[in-house]
Amino acid sequence: MRSRLSFRSSRLALAAAGAAVLAATGAATASAAAAPDSGVRAEAGQQAGQQDGWGQACGTDDLNFTVSTETQAGGYYLVTAKAKPGITCYLEGTIPSASFGSAADTKASPAEQAVTDPVELSGSTAAYAGISPKTTNNDDGKELGRLILAVAGDESHPVSFQLPETVRVDRPVTTNWHADPADAVPFAA
Repeated sequence: MRSRLSFRSSRLALAAAGAAVLAATGAATASAAAAPDSGVRAEAGQQAGQQDGWGQACGTDDLNFTVSTETQAGGYYLVTAKAKPGITCYLEGTIPSASFGSAADTKASPAEQAVTDPVELSGSTAAYAGISPKTTNNDDGKELGRLILAVAGDESHPVSFQLPETVRVDRPVTTNWHADPADAVPFAA
């Protein structure tokens, strides 16, 4: 007859062996999922990866930009940003990285004091920022004809726009990104 101690030791050994088998089976399943060997598994993995990226912060390459000339507030450029097809992302309520040339004095400063709400972009939803090339009341400034844009923090792939005419640039400012274009009018402080 077996002693109680030997019976308990046998049960513990069986439990440990069962746990080892379960761990090995789980590791094999995880390994197969990590390295798919069929098109069906790869496709499922790609779909999961795309869904994981939804709702992420927009990068410059995720967006299509348009620039229009507005006359309100002494004249400014209204930048419209929309997500490219199939992309859903959000723009933080901060300023875009904008300049009228490569010199430091042509980079637009914030026209607003606080951060605004982020704007989620997908489909036809747009975000707007207003950029004023000149906030001084004099004849100073540089004559420039190009606007360079990027999402702040993602300046490695900027987009460049040839403006319809050269403009005098002196202490340019930009608004934050807004969901309503009426909120993107850059009034100089």
